[in-house]
Amino acid sequence: MWGDGEAIHRILSNQTTRIALEDEIVLWVNTYGFDGIDIDFEAKKHETIDYFSTFLKGLYQRMGNKWVYCAVEARMPLENRYSPGATIPPDATNYANDYNALNKYCDRVEIMAYDQGTIDLRLNAARSAPYAPVADAGWVGTLVTLVSQSIAKNKIVIGVPTYGYEYLVTPLLEGGYKYERQWAFNPRYATQIAAQLGITPNRTSANEMGFTYNPSALLAVAPTGSDSTQTQQQTTPAITVAQNAGSQINTSQPFNYMTWSDAQAIKDKVDLARQLGVRGVAVFSMGGAEDQAMWSILK
Repeated sequence: MWGDGEAIHRILSNQTTRIALEDEIVLWVNTYGFDGIDIDFEAKKHETIDYFSTFLKGLYQRMGNKWVYCAVEARMPLENRYSPGATIPPDATNYANDYNALNKYCDRVEIMAYDQGTIDLRLNAARSAPYAPVADAGWVGTLVTLVSQSIAKNKIVIGVPTYGYEYLVTPLLEGGYKYERQWAFNPRYATQIAAQLGITPNRTSANEMGFTYNPSALLAVAPTGSDSTQTQQQTTPAITVAQNAGSQINTSQPFNYMTWSDAQAIKDKVDLARQLGVRGVAVFSMGGAEDQAMWSILK
């Protein structure tokens, strides 16, 4: 995994350093007898798109019968990113990945279909609040349908989350809600708080597990310890405003909202993979506090 977009561009845009990186990876794979390499270069710039494709081509040629597995950020249809009638900016399709090149030079392409939050305006308007899911199956379906136009389905792997997010949600007088993302967490953190407050989590409008609570009910809500938290790149804005179809709560006061991917939400993605005819799923990540019921689903 590499998340420094400036460094990625500097290395890949220089022929000498790009080839040196290709050679180093192949040497590493062969020295240790690995089956292949998972390339997960995130935060790339649009200007890097062709250099990244050239890097994958060179790596693919050098790897021989070893695998080149590519994990890439999700790409959303424009009609889900912008409101009807909105002016779409010229750089809206300035992507960092060339899907056609990925199809040529990657044996598998994993779509990191998580960290949705409030980025899908169509689903925001269709789902009831609070709604800021890790990965709504409806959202994942649009991503995979889009990518399958360029990448063979037998190469596509759906990235499935096992974690959750906590938000501070503020109802707005003019309508809608302001979502302030607090942190990512392992499900055990949420179930511990629910038990402490005597709350029974329920299914959200995204069919994840979740609940709301009054933050003043806890002396400290910040997650602590390796059981409670996990660190990952945040791909959605920290503070967003969303309009929703309705509300599952009745309050004008701010509240905390926890939503996470439990075994049922994971099963939804497994079923979706079968329905769409793609290669399979990849679970991210396993820190020990994920919903243990998922193993019977993945077995």
